[in-house]
Amino acid sequence: MAVTHQAQQASWRSTISAKQRRTIAGGAVGTLMEYFDYYLYGLASATVFPTVFFPNDNAVVGTLSSFASFAFGFLLRPVGGLIFGHIGDRLGRKTALMITVIGMGLSTAAIGLIPSTNAIGIAAPILLLVFRMCQGLFVGGEMGGAATLVVEHAPAGRRGLFGALLISGAGIANVASAGLMTLVGAGSYSFFIAWGWRMPFVFALVLAVVAIVLRSKLEESDEFKELAAARANKPQERKSPLKEVFRHPKNAILGILIGLPQSIAGYIILTFGLAYMVSKGTHAQVGFIGTMIVGVLQIFAAPLWGALSDKIGRRKTYIGGCIGFALLIYPAFVLYGTEVAILIWLGMIIGFVIPGVAMQGTLQTMLVEMFDVEARTTGVNIGYQISNTIGGGFAPLIATALAAAFGSVWPVIVYAAVICVIGIVATAYASFRPDVENAGRLHA
Repeated sequence: MAVTHQAQQASWRSTISAKQRRTIAGGAVGTLMEYFDYYLYGLASATVFPTVFFPNDNAVVGTLSSFASFAFGFLLRPVGGLIFGHIGDRLGRKTALMITVIGMGLSTAAIGLIPSTNAIGIAAPILLLVFRMCQGLFVGGEMGGAATLVVEHAPAGRRGLFGALLISGAGIANVASAGLMTLVGAGSYSFFIAWGWRMPFVFALVLAVVAIVLRSKLEESDEFKELAAARANKPQERKSPLKEVFRHPKNAILGILIGLPQSIAGYIILTFGLAYMVSKGTHAQVGFIGTMIVGVLQIFAAPLWGALSDKIGRRKTYIGGCIGFALLIYPAFVLYGTEVAILIWLGMIIGFVIPGVAMQGTLQTMLVEMFDVEARTTGVNIGYQISNTIGGGFAPLIATALAAAFGSVWPVIVYAAVICVIGIVATAYASFRPDVENAGRLHA
């Protein structure tokens, strides 16, 4: 058995070059930071920020205020997507990715250094919103550049696998964010509220340094180098990447709609779900541990979904994930209501690892295959960031409001199902560049 495992590892190493491994590592570390920042903020929004920044006699109002700040950070993600998409398509994917990773690290660390509302009054939540928006601006340029660079370096027939490895980075982020929150929350509650929760946010600076080192060794893809050479020979033919995207608006619009189901999956199951189970009397530590379990499974599940999409197609895999999410969200919340740790963790697994990771592990490669090289980073950012803003950014807030208004999670389940239907229809009608050698262009 050991020999077989070693042979498989050797086969994997032999099929990708050192350059491709560096590209995967450089792309995945940024995705790790993106999801670390946002999962960490989501966990804190559900458990810490209502007390630290939005103290209120009404717990629901405090939670709604906290999730509103969570949503606020998504507002600048499309702006960041356009800015860094333009940089990535004109100056290079590497340039954009170096800027975004530095900005993400500084913004997240700054959040951990804000005094509480009790200490400095209304300035505290204002500073939280300012740094949250900065976080959103830089995160807005991350996935488009990382996904484009990694998938452009992938060999034909394995682009789904390469793209999905970015979501393995998101799994590591899940483990790191929840693990650190679990660790600092293991002591007294007073320490956790005063100082403990801040430590994981400041730790983002360490991740930023690691990312800078890895990304300094990245190279542009051959496809982008050919584009850059052609532009150098004919500078008068340079066009705005944004204009290039909307010369063929079908995929730009459908990319946004396709991304909606995956954008809400994690934030409904893991972020709103955590607040929901805590409101039912479950200790937050149970949710933190469950998030770590989900993260570990995500590291291995994402490449499996990506490899499956290489075999049966991105369209089928993603639609299957949408259907699975619509069907499994109800059983997940039934298990949350049991207040039994093992059953809660099972609910998190069936609600997110099965359908959510299937969608996340497929989406970024799909979006890359929906745009030509000269506007690819911008196109991916438009689809990914706008869908995450109008979908994921407001999902915990909408879910909390629906559950409070109706006294039940059923409206949340219906809301998620409607979003899944939209994603299924959009995926069915989108156009994709085939995953073959010399596939050519989608548009003349």
